[in-house]
Amino acid sequence: MLDPMGESLRTLETPDGRTLAYAVWGNPDGFPVIGLHGTPGCRLNRWPNDELYIREGVCLVTLDRPGYGRSDRRPGRRVADAVDDVQAIADELGFDRFGVTGGSGGGPPSLACAALLPNRVVRASCIVGVAPLGSPGLEREAWLAGMDSENVKEFTWAEAGEEVLTRELEREDAEMKARVAVDPTKILAGFELSESDRAELARPEAMQVIREATFEQTANGVGGWVDDDLQVLAPWGFDVGSIGLPVLVHYGLTDVLVPPAHGDWLAANVPGCIVKTDTEAGHLGANPEEQIAENLRWLRDGVPPTDSASAP
Repeated sequence: MLDPMGESLRTLETPDGRTLAYAVWGNPDGFPVIGLHGTPGCRLNRWPNDELYIREGVCLVTLDRPGYGRSDRRPGRRVADAVDDVQAIADELGFDRFGVTGGSGGGPPSLACAALLPNRVVRASCIVGVAPLGSPGLEREAWLAGMDSENVKEFTWAEAGEEVLTRELEREDAEMKARVAVDPTKILAGFELSESDRAELARPEAMQVIREATFEQTANGVGGWVDDDLQVLAPWGFDVGSIGLPVLVHYGLTDVLVPPAHGDWLAANVPGCIVKTDTEAGHLGANPEEQIAENLRWLRDGVPPTDSASAP
């Protein structure tokens, strides 16, 4: 049996020889869910009260996606390549069938698992996830429309190439760590966030996780962050239109990090998906304990969240 507070660091060696770090939370005998963090992020991005996962009967596994935390980098990776690491963890832990959830920059990898692991993934969710750039996704102007200037700036660095992006993200990382060390609510200082997102950053649970994750996510440098920005702008390596299993697409209408046009596109192009939109919420949602519980019930039992609807 696992410690009731979970295990915050385990590692395995992937078939291609990389170290992959992950953590296990909740009920070790519960329904398995693999969680994919955003950009940047790490395995410590979760709800810090483990009782939530225990109460919902879920064994949550979070991982350091390649280049983040304690996981080796995988240069040149595509969104579709996330499937390899999810499958490696499922094999390591003996998960035959499981759910996958991803938020923000982890949304596309979650969709990749839904498309490419149909015999293993039961259900998936994409929370405030980005849409593909260019055909068959959103054209550049629409992809950036409504996005905060700080995020636009970051993607402009990515378009300039890996050398420029790496240099700028190293500076951003150092500045972000300095802010968080003083006040975790300032992690996104400079962003014109919605009132909802500012309120979410002030939650004690959010501040705890920000403190933990900000210093862990780039423990071995900004390579994972760099690769995330590059991969999301490139072809993803799969077609979301090929997804044939149940998917929840959830997004907020006041989001300035991943504007609602991205969620609108995914809702219209992920076949048969369940769609939940939050009128007041931004990138960080609202009432997180209830929304996380709803997501877990969706993944575990296929129960749609309150106020969700099937895509037309």
